[in-house]
Amino acid sequence: MQTYLVGGAVRDRLLGLPVKERDWVVVGATPEIMRDLGFRQVGKDFPVFLHPETHEEYALARTERKTGPGYHGFECHADPDVTLEEDLHRRDLTINALAQDEDGNIIDYYGGQDDLQARKLRHISEHFSEDPVRILRVARFAARFSDLGFTVADETLSLMRNMVDNGEVDALVPERVWQELYKALGEDTPSAFFEVLRSCGALKRLFPEIDRLWGVPQPEQWHPEIDTGVHTMMVLDAAARISDDRNVRFAALTHDLGKGTTPESEWPRHIAHEARSEKLVLKLCDRLRTPKDYTELARIVAKHHGQCHKVFEMRPDTVLKLLHQLDAYRRPERFEQFLLACEADHLGRTGYEDQPYPQAKYLRQAMEVSREIDIEPLRAQGLEGKALGDKIEMKRLERIKALKSAEF
Repeated sequence: MQTYLVGGAVRDRLLGLPVKERDWVVVGATPEIMRDLGFRQVGKDFPVFLHPETHEEYALARTERKTGPGYHGFECHADPDVTLEEDLHRRDLTINALAQDEDGNIIDYYGGQDDLQARKLRHISEHFSEDPVRILRVARFAARFSDLGFTVADETLSLMRNMVDNGEVDALVPERVWQELYKALGEDTPSAFFEVLRSCGALKRLFPEIDRLWGVPQPEQWHPEIDTGVHTMMVLDAAARISDDRNVRFAALTHDLGKGTTPESEWPRHIAHEARSEKLVLKLCDRLRTPKDYTELARIVAKHHGQCHKVFEMRPDTVLKLLHQLDAYRRPERFEQFLLACEADHLGRTGYEDQPYPQAKYLRQAMEVSREIDIEPLRAQGLEGKALGDKIEMKRLERIKALKSAEF
């Protein structure tokens, strides 16, 4: 029985990155041996065990055989005779097929260390094409390691295109697509996830609402980058710079979906694109079965981001109306998420990357000064029900009027 540290822990250590979790492969053991040693079995499809003290995952060395379409169609074989080399061969990328023995020696059967040096994401074998989830994983690793200069190897990208053409990605269920998207949104350069999917044709199949944004022009006066797809990726990365919140990043990603359905005769203007964006957000979120809080934030950002940008042109009563539409008084945390997504939209333009966004500061202040109204003196005047509510609104409006936009 031999135990090896494998995968991401080895890869990240060689890259000089912090190791967040460790996975192990055990060669020469059986489930009975592992249980006798105090390990707790958790894997259903193949034997995976939790260490009795560290609770880290230990998997028996195994091989896989494709038995059906999609990513569920696999038959796993775990046996004491399965070697470490055979186990690593079933993995996706060379940089994820590295192992380390108990003496600290690196075991590299498939050129993973060379690809770390070359900054390449390269598949190990043609077995890569058996699992469509790997397309999403490669795109996610591109997002994670983009800042280090990693790119997808040409032959891997070609294989991914063939998988898309053969309909493999159509077998992906919404929950798995969302799971990988959620992880990608947490990476340093999430735009790389979508760029890779677009380059292999998977974006059009999985996220058509996003894919159709490329090639759609915007007014150069406000968008020097012109292309809506380019703008969307810039907004997404801007959101990643100013917020760790995946919810904010998702809303930034989907804020302009309606521009993809603007008639060409109206280009480069996009009249009423916010309303179309809201509908497309709801359609996309329904298909992906996104969590409710993600859907709601993306919806209000799509619908109201234009108003946020133009808040200095609004009358005080319109500002108050917007605060109510955003449910800012009852949902201050979501209101802050909304402002961050709108700020990312402002920053995600060529030449605006470091420009201030005073609109967010003004709306925050407008909400704060009008939020807490002491109602006891109003009740003492005998005000109740609608009369009390109207008076509160009047007080809020007075406080917003007192704010001078020139101060922001």
